[in-house]
Amino acid sequence: MTTPLEDAMDTLIRIFHHYSGKEGDRYKLSKGELKELLTSELTDFLSGQKDPLLVDKIMNDLDSNKDNEVDFNEFVILV
Repeated sequence: MTTPLEDAMDTLIRIFHHYSGKEGDRYKLSKGELKELLTSELTDFLSGQKDPLLVDKIMNDLDSNKDNEVDFNEFVILV
């Protein structure tokens, strides 16, 4: 039997891979893939925001190596 933390980690990994790879590297999120993930999975968070550049800012904050993609290690910081 898995623990709640193990279940949560599994869910994070599955959600990341559901959106990654549609536009290139299957182990990274492009800006478009990140936007799709955020709008689909964090709808309440995004709907409460007024900044039209919010996705750009999140992408910039998460993309620590500045390769214009977000890998899983960078994505986990969002959580």
